[in-house]
Amino acid sequence: MSQLSSLLRTAALAACLLPTLALASAPAPSPTAAPTRPAAKAAPITRIDPTNWFVGMKNPKLQLLVNAPGIASNQVSLATYPGVTLDGFEKLESPNYLVVNLTIAPQAQPGQLKLQFKGNKSFTYNYELRSRNQDPARVQGLTQADFIYFLMPDRFSNGNPKNDVVKGTRAPRMSRDSMYARHGGDLKGIENHFAYIKQLGATAIWPTPIIENDMPKASYHGYAVTDCYKVDPRYGTNQEYVQFVKNAHNQGLKVIQDIVLNHWGSYHHLFLDKPAADWFHAFPSFTRSNYNAYPLNDPYGSQRDRLLENDGWFDTTMPDVNQSNPLVATYLTQNFLWWVETTGLDGYRIDTYPYSEPKFLMEWGKAIQDEYPKLALFGEAWEGTEAEQAYFAQNIFPPVNGFKSNLPGVLDFQICFGISDALNSGDLTKLYRSLQGDWMYVDATRNVPFLDNHDMSRFYSVIGEDFAKFKMGIAWLLTLRGTPQLYYGTEVLMKNFSDPDGKVREDFPGGWAGDKKNYFVSRPGQAGEAFDYVSKLANYRKSHPVLSSGKLMQFLPQDGVYTYFRYNDGECVMVIANNTKEEKTVDGTRYAERTQGFSTGTEVVSGAVISDLKTLKVPAHTAWVVELRK
Repeated sequence: MSQLSSLLRTAALAACLLPTLALASAPAPSPTAAPTRPAAKAAPITRIDPTNWFVGMKNPKLQLLVNAPGIASNQVSLATYPGVTLDGFEKLESPNYLVVNLTIAPQAQPGQLKLQFKGNKSFTYNYELRSRNQDPARVQGLTQADFIYFLMPDRFSNGNPKNDVVKGTRAPRMSRDSMYARHGGDLKGIENHFAYIKQLGATAIWPTPIIENDMPKASYHGYAVTDCYKVDPRYGTNQEYVQFVKNAHNQGLKVIQDIVLNHWGSYHHLFLDKPAADWFHAFPSFTRSNYNAYPLNDPYGSQRDRLLENDGWFDTTMPDVNQSNPLVATYLTQNFLWWVETTGLDGYRIDTYPYSEPKFLMEWGKAIQDEYPKLALFGEAWEGTEAEQAYFAQNIFPPVNGFKSNLPGVLDFQICFGISDALNSGDLTKLYRSLQGDWMYVDATRNVPFLDNHDMSRFYSVIGEDFAKFKMGIAWLLTLRGTPQLYYGTEVLMKNFSDPDGKVREDFPGGWAGDKKNYFVSRPGQAGEAFDYVSKLANYRKSHPVLSSGKLMQFLPQDGVYTYFRYNDGECVMVIANNTKEEKTVDGTRYAERTQGFSTGTEVVSGAVISDLKTLKVPAHTAWVVELRK
């Protein structure tokens, strides 16, 4: 299942992205409170990455990548600055780059470092060191009490029509009737609907990548980054993103940033003008990844197969970044530290996690968690078995082929597959087994269960547009362990199959002025029933910690009925689901070890009273979430 799903995903991307050649456009200056770059006349430097840095970081080392025509012929020195020392500089293969290495001691203060470049064109560059932000409301992380709302900014809501078309970008048009073009959604559009997201019961927002994707086609999805330090101008500015995170926090919403470690877009400025050829993986001819992670922990696996998984390109327009190059590894690590410190975001979702170099993943994860131990980290590990998925999270296994994951959690594809299997075939085995396999994790509660996403057919279509099954799936999602994630529009029964994936990335009704339907305001018919069901259960979950921090006990599925309990010292919630076409009379005495001491219950969504826990008559295709009462 994993390999086929990955191939389908990649085929869809390949169909909508075309490799072309062009020069990178000059990055626009960032606003005051966001990273700043000097005006062109101040120094003959195109850019320095990171665009600024911070005093007080636990790792005192800082690597600057200096980019300017012919800069490699210059010598570098540092004017005296207390607490900062120049460790040296090095030339790269390209004459347009220098790497400058600094040490920033704990006593260093914010200010302007004067980097002196001497050569045919001598000049001084003022590089900014900033204070770290001490606001305790920043970088909150995630817990099981959270509920993540996952959306695509371009397809959610257009809050600022002025940034729909940005002069100088490679796809300078907006066309809502094309699934591959930009549609105009942006950060402001998301912010305009914070109240809707909160009404639904969500506590965290995960947009697909908001970083610049200046590609000539299908750049709306965000997974082909062209500038690691810049928000895509079609979404907003760096400063607007900083404010977006702050405003979300003020509204009680956390922000998850979607990131890509494995690859960039083919119009990334560091690919168009490579610092050195070994910054990217290359084969004698174009070579794709084999999209198969099994060889990575196969004791009999081929080194060639491992190489293809990690070094092969994800697509023709997505060059594979060489993370085994220490300069590249540091560049990536510093970039993702920079975004956390600059914005105060709460977590990272890591795209295509298994495709990256294993040694780099271990080093990257440690570096991020050393600086931000509260930051949530969960990765996309689209794998076909419980053990294969657990391999990419913190687990109880010894290192395999030198890899020992330090990633706290993963997107729980096993639960996703288990719910789909149960509702389509009636077989509850996969769903039960997805939880039984939790023994392999250090802490499976840090996983993120979900029903569908932007690469998969929408949940409502997968289950045959059966509303009873929809409610069962939602009930499982919001009562199992972990931090649940809902894909935008699922709550109003948006549907379609991923053939191609643009069909499951349609605009949210009401996100654009003039839309005939506005589901942000009014949701007629079953769309309204669906929203109300999700909202009622999600908000109950928020107010009853037993569903987020309580223990879990599941009973073997029997006769098409699956039952589990969430419980703590004071509360107990029973989730009992009849996954068959007829009403089932269930012998409740089977659950006595959890129901003992309780005599009745209330179904939390409908309010129906369950007066007898010993004999339960559960309707066909129905899940009850029952708060037990003494």
